[in-house]
Amino acid sequence: MQHDFNETIDRKGTFCTQWDYVEDRFGEKDLLPFSISDTDFGCPPEILQAIQQRLQHGIFGYTRWNHSPFKDAITNWYKKRFVCPIEAAWITYSPSVIYSVSKIIEIMTAVDDHVVIQTPAYDAFFKTIQDNKRLISSNELIYHEGTYSINFSDLEEKLAHPKAKVLLLCSPHNPTGRVWTRDELNNIVALCNRYDVYIISDEIHMDIIHEGNAHTPIIHSAIDPNRLCICSSASKTFNTPGLGGSYCLIPDSSIREAFLVSLKNKDGLSSASVFGMEALITAYNECEYWVDDLTGYVHDNLRIIQDFLKAHLPMLSFHIPESTYLAWINVSQLPFSSNQIQDSLVHHGKVAIMPGETFGESGRSFIRLNVGCPKSKLLEGLDRLKKAIDYLENQEK
Repeated sequence: MQHDFNETIDRKGTFCTQWDYVEDRFGEKDLLPFSISDTDFGCPPEILQAIQQRLQHGIFGYTRWNHSPFKDAITNWYKKRFVCPIEAAWITYSPSVIYSVSKIIEIMTAVDDHVVIQTPAYDAFFKTIQDNKRLISSNELIYHEGTYSINFSDLEEKLAHPKAKVLLLCSPHNPTGRVWTRDELNNIVALCNRYDVYIISDEIHMDIIHEGNAHTPIIHSAIDPNRLCICSSASKTFNTPGLGGSYCLIPDSSIREAFLVSLKNKDGLSSASVFGMEALITAYNECEYWVDDLTGYVHDNLRIIQDFLKAHLPMLSFHIPESTYLAWINVSQLPFSSNQIQDSLVHHGKVAIMPGETFGESGRSFIRLNVGCPKSKLLEGLDRLKKAIDYLENQEK
């Protein structure tokens, strides 16, 4: 079945974070948003049908997740997409990936311990580390000629610190779109084993991988699988975050048990979202074709950005990422500050694009634009971006 990714669906008035509450982040209403990393695409019809069927039942009571339909959907997905065998016993439900990350940091570390992250980094990483009263240890990625790489000597130094207890990995990486190679992951795992640092791997962007690249779940590189875990979800891929629910793969039984006890007894969150669970099962069992179509459409959108910038804004540098529907655009050649650029985007371009410093100081020379949208919206957004930059340049004259 061919999905129409060009279809424009009005999301206003649906309590949508990206559209209805754009003012919260950008200070102004009615901007064209390219910010929050969900998409403007309708879900696969199979998911809609499954939810409609469940809706017609009419009773939405407390719901269990610890059963074979949920776990088999996940194990089969990893076999199909990544040729990665995982054990059903490792799987736990979680209300969200960031909840999982926060909870496992809490379990594996103490107050003032170090959590190593690679920057620029997903902004929620900073918040969850700091609000758990742990210290951020930043391993800044190396940026060279449009691509990012890991500074392994610096990473080793950070992991060797006696207070370093966790490496919070983003794989694939948000916001840069890097897909870590098998060799890079093997090196990361070897260093963490050497210095007894536990790995939490956020792999929520694992499905949208562009041609020529392949995602490797961190479990594949494990020397000892008990020294790491994966936090992921179907929600980014199939645009279902509003339905709730995610999952973890936690091989170590004692860590898994601590997670589940806290999930249920401390936080009271062990009852799954029935619609989120139905969506995941249906997505992983029936919608592999849709992911391939989505990835192709997103790649075309990324190519549109590249061509547009070359033709109209050559001072902006952009390289198509290896993964994700997020365009990480270098604006360092513009003679304007980040505040000036954002002010013009908001007040003159009327467009909401994330400032790079949201992802740490090393992102200051960038903007992040979500291309998970119909081409018509993207083209309008690029015109608005150009309008904002043109305004700044005209002010300089």
